[in-house]
Amino acid sequence: MSNGTATADLDAQLEKYRVELTGYCYRMLGSSFEAEDAVQDTLVRAWRSHDKFEGRSSLRSWLYRIATNVCLDMLSAGSKRARPMDLTESTPLARAALAPRPDNTWLEPMPDGRVLPTVEDPAEAAVAKESVRLAFMAALQQLPAKQRAVLILREVLAWKASEVAELLGTTVASVNSALQRARATLAEREDTGARAEVSDPLDEEQQRLLERYVKAFEGYDMTALTALLHEDAVMTMPPFDLWLTGSADITGFMTTLGAACAGSRLLPVRANGLPGFAQYKPDPEKGGFTPWAVQVLEISDGRILGFHCFLDTQRWFPLFGLPLRLEGEADQGEQGV
Repeated sequence: MSNGTATADLDAQLEKYRVELTGYCYRMLGSSFEAEDAVQDTLVRAWRSHDKFEGRSSLRSWLYRIATNVCLDMLSAGSKRARPMDLTESTPLARAALAPRPDNTWLEPMPDGRVLPTVEDPAEAAVAKESVRLAFMAALQQLPAKQRAVLILREVLAWKASEVAELLGTTVASVNSALQRARATLAEREDTGARAEVSDPLDEEQQRLLERYVKAFEGYDMTALTALLHEDAVMTMPPFDLWLTGSADITGFMTTLGAACAGSRLLPVRANGLPGFAQYKPDPEKGGFTPWAVQVLEISDGRILGFHCFLDTQRWFPLFGLPLRLEGEADQGEQGV
């Protein structure tokens, strides 16, 4: 086999694991872009040191070992990604103020297609989706880095304790202890978002809810929107640390500080195993519509529970494969991820 053929063959072997490794690194790091950087670093390290790979474990296990070390190095500073509700108390509308925090504060959204590999088993697919939901991702960020790795490998990826022990260079007893502590930490967290339930594919009731939501939001009909929200629904808007609770404050915000969003257009996306939309608001200067937010919705019992708007459009829209402009009405249509 020529060197060129061998190189191409190795590249193809490594590339097969990109999506699942990105999912793993994303769960570890809570950042879309850091996860993609970590995977690129993992694949480069694997490519460079492949001649030393002796085949004592599978190629997949070896790649996960490299990826784990890359993530642990990146997490050594102890930074924890968060949502606004993890950092501050809910603010009443009367005191709402938009105070941004640095990008590295926030748990970031991720397109499903970049982190959820295609699998045959519906139960396995459901676990994968549950484990990238915003509420679960936020809970993971509260765990020490090694506990985080153990929980993901054992509970999400279904590795055996002995396999995790080998990967981390520790004992089965140590792995089991870390898993027990991680489970206890997660069990202590009460989180509205943990109630979110989404069928895959969406059931008829959920599909109708989303259709009503699009109609209400694009029509900026606050009465209709209120009817779709749970009483304890929350709204977040990273990079701002403000978050609002309850339909009255959410719709009140949308008609005051958020009034410029009237007349917006929504394109469907899938993010974090949840339904979402790319929001474009009217551009009064150039006409058409300009990107404003990637919205990720948590729904439960036929109503919207969480309404999370990620506003850094120069980063999110390219990541989701979305255009940076809509020209009038004609360009509406579903965008794939």
